[in-house]
Amino acid sequence: MIALDFNLNFLTRDLSLYLENHVKVAFFGSGVGLSLVLGFSAAYVCYYLSSVAKKPQLVTGGEKFCHFLKEHCPVVSETYYPTFWCWEGRIQTLIRPFITAKPWVEYRNEFIKTADGGQISLDWFDNDDSVYYPDTASRPTILLLPGLTGTSRESYILHMIQQSAALGYRMILANYLCQKGRETSLRAAAVFSAGWDVFESTASLEKPLNRFLFNSYLTSCLQASVNRHRQILEKLFDIDHVMKAKTIREFDERFTSIMFGYATYKEYYKAASPCHKLKSVQIPVLCLNAADDVFSPGHAFPVEAAKKNPNIALLLTSHGGHIGFLEGIWPRRSTYMDRVFKQFMQTVIEQGSELENL
Repeated sequence: MIALDFNLNFLTRDLSLYLENHVKVAFFGSGVGLSLVLGFSAAYVCYYLSSVAKKPQLVTGGEKFCHFLKEHCPVVSETYYPTFWCWEGRIQTLIRPFITAKPWVEYRNEFIKTADGGQISLDWFDNDDSVYYPDTASRPTILLLPGLTGTSRESYILHMIQQSAALGYRMILANYLCQKGRETSLRAAAVFSAGWDVFESTASLEKPLNRFLFNSYLTSCLQASVNRHRQILEKLFDIDHVMKAKTIREFDERFTSIMFGYATYKEYYKAASPCHKLKSVQIPVLCLNAADDVFSPGHAFPVEAAKKNPNIALLLTSHGGHIGFLEGIWPRRSTYMDRVFKQFMQTVIEQGSELENL
């Protein structure tokens, strides 16, 4: 991982060398050309440090959780330096799946049939080579829940598994989690790039550029999932109507809200917005969001609600996009999100007793 201890001289030198190696030699042949490039480099660095690279904002509902995070998870207090050539949120979101490496992970699949006829598929990473926890009975287990169209092969999931494997933990991936309050066996949870207010999320995604870059593509992905099970679903839904949806909102109106028994998509969106449920959270939860995430715009972050629950901590960065948080000059490996995940998981498992009775 590239060190984060950047300073003005380091960045100026780095950008200058980059420009010198990538701009035609003829341009640098004149003193004016070199002066212009170095001047641009210094100006860009100053802008980057003052406007882009900032410490994240940590919002908690209790001093105990805040102190715990600052003491055991130093990453929450570090300045986040997004990759300087792609720090804008939409670019981070688009580039991350293609630029980050995909570590190989071999899963053990477990298929469960539920009493109501449903099916649950679990992918286990047992980590049988764990040095720190060779006994399977005591090996800590981390439950990972991918996003809306995510799978166990998403690059950010694979990186989380890689981080956890190094600590000796095992992982299980699922798309369903029961609500049990404090009776849950979970010690704590971490949430990344949550769409806190679904109304605001869809409004953001329907802006012209965001619709072109993200909305249409995600809608087609959701439609493909429905189409794969068309023979079963067409008994309950007008699939042709669903397949004509142009936005996620239209898809939810024609399919998702109906599937979950809501009269309108508005009722579904209200029920599906996590911002209304923060007061009910009864275990420690760390939530990482970027203010430039088009899927979860910064003005919709539930800051005031988080301040009222000692179990909630919002870690808010200025940049990072949606499941992006790229850092370093060539962000192939670990991201800022990966480091937050690793430090928090390790701290919860090894220092979790301090979190009791928040």
